[in-house]
Amino acid sequence: MTRVSVVTGASGGIGRATARALAARGDAVALLARGEDGLAAAAEDVRRAGGTPLPLEVDVADFAAVDEAAAQVEKDLGPIDLWVNDAFSSVFARFVDIDMAEFRRTTEVSYLGYVHGTKAALNRMLPRDRGVIVQVGSALAYRGIPLQSAYCGAKHAIQGFNESLRVELLHDRRNVHVTMVQMPAVNTPQFGWVLSRLPRKAQPVPPIYQPEVAAKAVLYAADHPKRREYWVGGSTAATLAANALAPGILDWYLARTGFDSQQTDEKRDPDEPTNLWEPADGRHEPDAGAHGDFDDKSKDRSFQLWASQHHGLVAAAGGALVAGLGWAIAKRR
Repeated sequence: MTRVSVVTGASGGIGRATARALAARGDAVALLARGEDGLAAAAEDVRRAGGTPLPLEVDVADFAAVDEAAAQVEKDLGPIDLWVNDAFSSVFARFVDIDMAEFRRTTEVSYLGYVHGTKAALNRMLPRDRGVIVQVGSALAYRGIPLQSAYCGAKHAIQGFNESLRVELLHDRRNVHVTMVQMPAVNTPQFGWVLSRLPRKAQPVPPIYQPEVAAKAVLYAADHPKRREYWVGGSTAATLAANALAPGILDWYLARTGFDSQQTDEKRDPDEPTNLWEPADGRHEPDAGAHGDFDDKSKDRSFQLWASQHHGLVAAAGGALVAGLGWAIAKRR
């Protein structure tokens, strides 16, 4: 039976790569985004990969529109099995340089958009008592960094919201599952789309991963949703560990490095498109696809992701290593 999946933010970046991956396994994929031309190209990707596309122009900040889109999905494709929340926008700037309307808009899209998608999915999944919701998160859901206060605030909010919801579902013993995938820096078009007031061109903080790595993690989480969350990339694991053990030292480190590491040496183009208020891949605009401008600097695999998916094997290997060392020391003595 064909699975029905919904992906928000599906016209670019991680959402686009996830839609392709879902289509490659034969899913019918509903693509939710604002950009008409980007959606059309994403739908063609799904078709070529072997899936059935349903492109829907939706602003996730509008719950009524999201709920209507969910109803359209079930009418055209059937009951929703998987909902992936990925749509977001942001502002690259110091907090003092962000207009409050811009901050509010970022919050409405990047946080409330997840809430709206989750609510629309649950309205349909709970009566059937089955379904999976995957929240595409970030290491920044735990650790705030400079120049991304609006985005970090939204990701922190999603983390708390998702934990609360997960506990409620566990209490009620429902067969609907929510999980979150914490991402590292990913090579997506956002760094050329997001409203920026930086003097130089924005970039992800290295190490950078390709969006297909993120998509693999999303699909694995969708198929194994009883885990509360997954971490992608060694940088994510290192950041979260450092923040848990020595957050003050990390504050100091980021104050020294966080401004330059998020900018290239190139001067920012003042005429670059921004997608905060209007889609950057709308009608007669170029389709950005899944990748950003950093292919030559990006990794196409993550050992940490593999380890996250194989805890038992890693633990066994670690135990064997410890046992072997113990045996070697005992023999030497």
